[in-house]
Amino acid sequence: MAADLGTKKLSRAFKILWVTCRYRLDDFLPLTSLPTSLRLLLILAPWQLFPRPKHSKAVRLRLAIETLGPIFIKFGQLLSTRRDLLDDELANELKKLQDQVPPFSQKESILLIEKGLGRPVSEVFSRFDEDVMASASIAQVHSAQLPNGQEVIVKVIRPNIKKTIQQDLSLMKLFAYLLEALWKNGKRLRAQQIVLDYEKTIFDELDLQREAANASQIRRNFLNSELIYIPEVYWPYCNQHVLVMERIYGTPVADIETLKAHHVDLKVLAERGVEIFFTQVFRDSFFHADMHPGNIFVSTKNPQAAQYIAVDFGIVGTLGEEDQNYLARNLLAFFNRDYHEVARLHVDSGWVPSTTRVEEFEAAIRTVCEPIFERPLSEISFGQFLVRLFQTAQRFDMEVQPQLVLLQKTLINIEGLGRQLYPDLDLWSTAKPFLERWMRDRLAPPGVFKRLREQFPDLVQQSPELPKLIYETMDNLSRLEAPRAQTSSYQGDTQKPNKKRKVLACVLIGTGLISSNADWLNIAQTLSAASALSIALGAWLLLTSK
Repeated sequence: MAADLGTKKLSRAFKILWVTCRYRLDDFLPLTSLPTSLRLLLILAPWQLFPRPKHSKAVRLRLAIETLGPIFIKFGQLLSTRRDLLDDELANELKKLQDQVPPFSQKESILLIEKGLGRPVSEVFSRFDEDVMASASIAQVHSAQLPNGQEVIVKVIRPNIKKTIQQDLSLMKLFAYLLEALWKNGKRLRAQQIVLDYEKTIFDELDLQREAANASQIRRNFLNSELIYIPEVYWPYCNQHVLVMERIYGTPVADIETLKAHHVDLKVLAERGVEIFFTQVFRDSFFHADMHPGNIFVSTKNPQAAQYIAVDFGIVGTLGEEDQNYLARNLLAFFNRDYHEVARLHVDSGWVPSTTRVEEFEAAIRTVCEPIFERPLSEISFGQFLVRLFQTAQRFDMEVQPQLVLLQKTLINIEGLGRQLYPDLDLWSTAKPFLERWMRDRLAPPGVFKRLREQFPDLVQQSPELPKLIYETMDNLSRLEAPRAQTSSYQGDTQKPNKKRKVLACVLIGTGLISSNADWLNIAQTLSAASALSIALGAWLLLTSK
């Protein structure tokens, strides 16, 4: 088995090398800027045996990516949004990877759909269009009509795609291992962990039932929203291999000319895109993490306040409460140019070692961030800014955070969309009010009581353990006080346990008062016995503490 796996890895590696040679991707290498020895090595490389195809470099790169499969296509999709980094020809060619990937045969597609549904398409749909409506890296889509007249799309996973992905992931794991083993900064990048996280993400994308669940969740989050519309999922026809959902009608977000022809306010549209992203991240902690232009459409019914329409929910991201708080506080500190707070948060969160001098890190961050403020998006690149910030953080042994990789990818997509829609969009001033409002709502009494209400059932459930915990704590305090009481020369130190007793007393009394008023929070009935015991023990500790 191991030998067979090794053979597959080697075979895939040779295929990648063969594709690189066939399409002469060496033309993208900056030979003139490389050292002479390396330039000589590349001149003697195997691809020199292959003649240059007649296609342009842009077309060759797109064809090579399509040949190498879904993981490479995903990278090409992300790259296609970065027109600030690419020339127009290359960006337009890579844009075809978003929804113009060559489809597989119609016959095979129908067989897979019928296998997934367990019956012929003629029995399920009143109309089924055999022609492929759209084709992407993981799946392709057909249009159809349900017996009740509802227009739908039918999505089906590409055949045998799992094997190709497994081979690519095996190679990525090998490269990540070598990176961490051979490069001094490799471990800080946590490349192996990032590959493992990406493995989970892409295999989740192969499960269309999971995608249907993601779509339903985001639809609930934005039900009746004027910002974005999420199509309805038809669960009776969904499973791991087939997805049936409402067909939507809109203009592709990248079709700027059509949007202008419909008099869509592109500035408002760009600002709404930023608001949707931050709403998903901070309000819902559940965000669409594959927001390339091929998955986003625009309804032009109300041009002055156009509504987004999103599709393809195979990849979503989530953030824990700590990550949300950390991210929001960091961004607000960036917006307020409080670089000391940014540096301190990095140290407190463990992103950089605790031995880092905050003032030195603060000066380095200021050097990177200060030039970008109060400039329109057309004059800055968030991607380039992240690269510079990352290079600066290398000096301080900053570690990559795998749980934020999807978020970073989505941020780059959002910037790419904003740049296409309205190049003068001020990303900072658009996002700052939202973050300030989110932080204010969390710290205001309603937000505090909401979180307390959510957490209180767990406290109530654990309350039977309170007497045992109190006994053990008091026993430990007694053991701590006994040796010190025997030696009068340590009178100063005996004040410490007394302080601990007072702190514990306050905690016990507070716990008792909250428990006795649990019904005020509409959580549970009054816990009179536990409350009385807690208050009594707290009072006793206060009375016996000096």
